[in-house]
Amino acid sequence: MRLKLAMQMNDDRLYVLALKYTHGIGDVLAKQLISYCGSAKRVFDLPKGKLLKIPGIGKKAVEQILKQEGLSKAREVLAKCLDLEIQVIPYFDEAYPEKLKIVNDSPLLLYYKGMNLYNNRKIIGIVGTRNATDYGKHCTNRIVEDLVPHQPVIISGLAYGIDIHAHKAALKHNLDTIAVIAGGIDMIYPAVHKSIAKDMQRVGGVFSEHPPGTKPDAHHFPARNRIIAGMCDALVVVEAASKGGALISANIAYSYNREVFAVPGELDSKYSEGCNALLRAQKALIYTDVRDIEYNLNWKVGEKEEKSTPFDLSIFSEEERQVINVLKDFKKGLHLDELCWKCQLSINQVVTLLLNLEFAGMIESMPGKQYKLTKGL
Repeated sequence: MRLKLAMQMNDDRLYVLALKYTHGIGDVLAKQLISYCGSAKRVFDLPKGKLLKIPGIGKKAVEQILKQEGLSKAREVLAKCLDLEIQVIPYFDEAYPEKLKIVNDSPLLLYYKGMNLYNNRKIIGIVGTRNATDYGKHCTNRIVEDLVPHQPVIISGLAYGIDIHAHKAALKHNLDTIAVIAGGIDMIYPAVHKSIAKDMQRVGGVFSEHPPGTKPDAHHFPARNRIIAGMCDALVVVEAASKGGALISANIAYSYNREVFAVPGELDSKYSEGCNALLRAQKALIYTDVRDIEYNLNWKVGEKEEKSTPFDLSIFSEEERQVINVLKDFKKGLHLDELCWKCQLSINQVVTLLLNLEFAGMIESMPGKQYKLTKGL
């Protein structure tokens, strides 16, 4: 145990956590610092003069970094996670959910307990009201059952109502399922769902952006919805009132360019108001059966991936090929900061390389400093 703890204390995760607990350093700035410096540890190794040259960082933030007060808290949290068998996953780690990673406001790090089943998989989010009707429960079970041939991961929020029924339906039909919670993983809420969360850890798991011991306070719930929205290929809203977490999740998923589906309901039911509003605003597609998902996501049961025609990369420089090789693993695009980190190059270098590759027709830029390949490799 001591050896394992010592190894983690020398791991870059320790320094990512230290940035997290450094006053004045938010997730966006922390990512930028890591991108510029090459690793979280190097952020704490650099002298004051070099830190001040990094765009976006002020004198006060630099002073806080140099104090290194966040390291003691980071060691405490990492030790607690080790004791509880909770994984700490920084955003640059290969285990970090790829679909979430490309979202601009993705968490700097995640806490996770369970099986590593969330990358390279079809993922469907299912959310809805906490006051689920019999109709909503029936629809949830039917959606999950009809998805079985595709073997997706079902993701939701472990809350009362539609969320917990989505998780239970996934377990019933032997599908992997993931919960994103608003507190620490050792603070499951509601407490009556602890046994379900434990069952899920054998066929999926539980995520949180908060360390162990964090209470599931009200203001954490809207923030956790962005993780559900960011991790899924599509989000299905089963039942929703005119206001609530399900609509927050739907609007976030829509802003992330995820497909959003809404299940139609009775016109005089208040738990159909949210779904109907999404459909009326054209922020959601109507869900009638699994064919709606299959058609809009181009999912086919048993479909084999098409092999692309090899492309001659010898015409590009070594650094350009490095950028291409990173981007080929991110079909939907990659944020500039993340690309810099993976290439271990400065932003100025990468921007120049991206411009050359764009002129060559190899990549395209997208909103939010995202880049993706235009040619299959």
